[in-house]
Amino acid sequence: MSSGYAALRESAAWLDLSARGKIRVTGEDRARLLHAMTSNDVEKLKPGQGCYAFFLNAQGRILGDVNLLCFEDHLLLDTEPETRQKLFEHLDRYIIADDVTLEDVTDRMATIAIEGPEAAAALENSGALVPETPYSFAPWGECIVARLSSTGSAGFFIFAPVSQKNEVISRFSVPAATPEDARVVRIENGRPRYGEEITERYLVQETGQLQAVSFHKGCYLGQEIVERVRSRAQIHRVLRRIEIDSKEPPAPGTKLKSGDADAAEIASAVYSPALGRVVALAYVRTPFSEPGSKIDANTTVAA
Repeated sequence: MSSGYAALRESAAWLDLSARGKIRVTGEDRARLLHAMTSNDVEKLKPGQGCYAFFLNAQGRILGDVNLLCFEDHLLLDTEPETRQKLFEHLDRYIIADDVTLEDVTDRMATIAIEGPEAAAALENSGALVPETPYSFAPWGECIVARLSSTGSAGFFIFAPVSQKNEVISRFSVPAATPEDARVVRIENGRPRYGEEITERYLVQETGQLQAVSFHKGCYLGQEIVERVRSRAQIHRVLRRIEIDSKEPPAPGTKLKSGDADAAEIASAVYSPALGRVVALAYVRTPFSEPGSKIDANTTVAA
């Protein structure tokens, strides 16, 4: 068990997430455009607030996800490295007569995450303000501290000028965690990531990430499908955390059966040193998806 992994589970560690895409959106029509292009209620956000949202295509498939932060004069989109260019181009195609300007600021802005059960204490000890509600943020000198997490633990992202990256890291007396440490803890916590467990293959409700959706806002791209699924309760699989009594993680795409019936498909799996078994995220057929359900003799849907 590495020190970074243990710290993410038991105390706090820092992660370098600077590769995450960061897109700055300005112009008078910025909120209206993003409201029409994403699954959450952007127009209700006030400066200092944020939300999690999906970008969908017309068929309701998920093109990418973002943490969206609202500033006085712009909106900041924080997204996975793999969707940085894809979402920039997707948005740019829909700017026609709108007063909206997109700027990719990824290379100018570092992202350092402090995550783990004692992340808030680590921030306080460094002199930073601690945002209280999910997706909210506060200034810290030239930096911004946002209540965001990549692992599903308590967490904060610090957005800083690239020139201040090393200085920010030096303010924290917590160990570094590797991407693999973070991935294991993320899957242990049942936290999906776009590009691995969430892709264009899936519908919103199948992911279980309904915090990304407002069911009361006006029209947006892909809404018709989201509403149709909601009104008819038509999903046949849902993303679940499962535990497997084994030390060998199955490969993504592995199909699991319950007797002769198809029961689940593995999206990602890791060996958990803390639990002494495999933990996985899998798309589980709805008849087997309730917590505590046994898929087979060795596999249980976790609570």
